[in-house]
Amino acid sequence: MGINCLNIFRRGLHTSSARLQVIQSTTPTKRICIVGAGPAGFYAAQLILKQLDNCVVDVVEKLPVPFGLVRFGVAPDHPEVKNVINTFTKTAEHPRLRYFGNISLGTDVSLRELRDRYHAVLLTYGADQDRQLELENERLDNVISARKFVAWYNGLPGAENLAPDLSGRDVTIVGQGNVAVDVARMLLSPLDALKTTDTTEYALEALSCSQVERVHLVGRRGPLQAAFTIKELREMLKLPNVDTRWRTEDFSGIDMQLDKLQRPRKRLTELMLKSLKEQGRISGSKQFLPIFLRAPKAIAPGEMEFSVTELQQEAAVPTSSTERLPSHLILRSIGYKSSCVDTGINFDTRRGRVHNINGRILKDDATGEVDPGLYVAGWLGTGPTGVIVTTMNGAFAVAKTICDDINTNALDTSSVKPGYDADGKRVVTWDGWQRINDFESAAGKAKGKPREKIVSIEEMLRVAGV
Repeated sequence: MGINCLNIFRRGLHTSSARLQVIQSTTPTKRICIVGAGPAGFYAAQLILKQLDNCVVDVVEKLPVPFGLVRFGVAPDHPEVKNVINTFTKTAEHPRLRYFGNISLGTDVSLRELRDRYHAVLLTYGADQDRQLELENERLDNVISARKFVAWYNGLPGAENLAPDLSGRDVTIVGQGNVAVDVARMLLSPLDALKTTDTTEYALEALSCSQVERVHLVGRRGPLQAAFTIKELREMLKLPNVDTRWRTEDFSGIDMQLDKLQRPRKRLTELMLKSLKEQGRISGSKQFLPIFLRAPKAIAPGEMEFSVTELQQEAAVPTSSTERLPSHLILRSIGYKSSCVDTGINFDTRRGRVHNINGRILKDDATGEVDPGLYVAGWLGTGPTGVIVTTMNGAFAVAKTICDDINTNALDTSSVKPGYDADGKRVVTWDGWQRINDFESAAGKAKGKPREKIVSIEEMLRVAGV
């Protein structure tokens, strides 16, 4: 071990010891466990620590590394969005917060165990599954989810072996949300622009060999219902050597409705109309092709069939007409859902989220009776909606509910709770994460990148000193 590494390790041990001494000396009467170290978990911890003086917050995360979708979901060319990590780090370094990485709910610890050891448990472990098209041939090798593709270029452990086939000319993305546009941008961006981001090295290598020239972005409904934001569209329109091509017929009568639209939707629609009017002035060897009013109907080798739809009260209704698009690779981007990782969770399998009312998890769905001391925040409770700010506001609201329940004695905190006992487990502490962070930053600096992510959990544990 080099001198610098040894100093970092010693500093980490000293910091861990100091934090433990602070926690032990204050003998907290309130112990709260947050399961999940993504945005919802950290925002909730931030407010709880601010509002409850005599408490300890323990964050349990299944991966060795924190930050959830900020690390593994935000596009590499959006580094400004990742600045929120600085806020999360300040929260994590609070003397009354402990981080337990590499501990998985339902495997390493049960919900029952956590409830026995804490006065309140808040579940925020997110949405790790994607919704299916429910079409025959959906399991073909050339049909993958946008979620997995994003995880692949962002270095989520386990995604490094995805090996998307980029040897064909045409990619069809089903869905028109921001994730779909992120994926399209990654496929069409100049490689030199991505080399200075934290895109994984294996993804950069694959993209350097990509033969993709056209990306179809297909949605069921019309331009007025497009789910992407104006920021995402602007970035696509500015991509060098990429020609954005709209279909004129998709915008029939749209300009007549501008005055009825709310400002964000109006600005987005005006940008689409402006781009439509100007298309053809800029030529490029690659094309971005947004297509509206098409619903997935069938998948065949090398192509995908869509039903032409028409809007009826903003619902997309298939007609008898169809269209086939060349599709060497198909990326499904139609939404996420959560998993039920423990039998003690009152889970709505149909909607893919936890049964709850305003963050309080229900004990009985029929009567609306809540389960005292058990809460949920983030996509696990709401479904996959909004952006990070939406998650922040929701997490703050649930955290305030927890504080209110404790302060009004709706939640009994009179008994002594021991907190999580990590003995015998390979736990990554916050100081262990800092060692991983330092290692990744140094590896990235050598390549002119902000970081080079470790994608192997075993390697993460080794670097963390576990």
